[in-house]
Amino acid sequence: MGARRSLLNWRSLRWRIALLVAVACCGIALTVGLLVHRSTYKWSMNDGEAKARSALNAALAGRGGARLVAPEDMPAALVRTVRENGHGHLYDESNDYDPKMWAGERLPDGRLAAVTISMVPDQLSRRAQDRHMWKYSLVALAVIVPLSALAAELPNRRLRRVARTARRISSGDLAARTGTGGRKGDEITEISATVDSMADSLQDRLRSEQRFTADVAHELRTPLMGLVTSAELLPDSEATDLVRDRVRVLRALVEDLLEISRLDAGAAHADLRPVVLPDLVRDSLARTGLDARLTADAAPPAVVETDPRRLDRILANLIVNAHQHGAAPVEITVEDTTVAVRDHGPGFPDSLLAEGPQRFRTGAAERGHGHGLGLTIASGQAKVIGATLLFSNAADGGAVVTLRLPVG
Repeated sequence: MGARRSLLNWRSLRWRIALLVAVACCGIALTVGLLVHRSTYKWSMNDGEAKARSALNAALAGRGGARLVAPEDMPAALVRTVRENGHGHLYDESNDYDPKMWAGERLPDGRLAAVTISMVPDQLSRRAQDRHMWKYSLVALAVIVPLSALAAELPNRRLRRVARTARRISSGDLAARTGTGGRKGDEITEISATVDSMADSLQDRLRSEQRFTADVAHELRTPLMGLVTSAELLPDSEATDLVRDRVRVLRALVEDLLEISRLDAGAAHADLRPVVLPDLVRDSLARTGLDARLTADAAPPAVVETDPRRLDRILANLIVNAHQHGAAPVEITVEDTTVAVRDHGPGFPDSLLAEGPQRFRTGAAERGHGHGLGLTIASGQAKVIGATLLFSNAADGGAVVTLRLPVG
């Protein structure tokens, strides 16, 4: 189906090349046709003049079948030319069906003599030649255009492969490659090699970022544990409460970084078991201690095969994110195996909708401050349990996150 759509796409490179070839062929055919037509016409005129001169000489010598024409029956232009130059020729095509070639001469006694011969055979020959040239030009065009379209299919296919690879890379598949290898060739090969090089560079940078995140989290964990213990030993006071609160925030950040590093390394595996979805959502909301309106189907509750711990982590992150970066009221809707979390704030920025959540990037100042890790972790955990996380904005305002769990 895709190949047929590509074939019928008149804006594709294949048909652009075919159109260019067709225009070039038409230009060549027109130029050659005009040159041949003019050359044939000139040759026909010269031949007609020679035949008319021979017929005039024969008539003046009293032989041949040509009949001398009286001056009063001669064309005025021929009479004027003969009187001025002593001789002349005139091609008369006033009658399209009976063109004639005139030859005239002024005799020694001052009288004018002329003969005429028919140019119908020459005219028919020229017209037949013109028809044949146009006909065979169209036949050649009908053959060349499809052949040029087929010849353009190979580079067109290679460009489509490069485009598919670029789309896969932009969607996050940094292992995608065009497969050109180390071959050297035309510009398409150069573009393919550039795309592969770009993917290699992005993959290296991502791995460096992941290693840095993991190293930082592991290095911070040990001194952080000592800091937590020390904060608990401080005497109770307003300053101590502030220190303990900041330590808890720092501890949560380090734990998030460690979780992201495990997700990046592919070390996370789902422990699947049957779960009643509305009950798990209700329990997750209660554990967050935040206010939200929960709506579930009145039908028998859906039972899903999932990892309850990871699903609880996803829901908690979505609920906390809606409160921190959105605005009340927060609504949670459970329909069959789908959970939607909506707030009534300014909504997600366009960059998040286009690219998905990015760590350490909150996207828009109006959605508050943060590290951008909550939605990143939720997306990573959703992949582990085989769920789909969709981000959108409601038509009447507010951000909407839809979690779709696999059925059965």
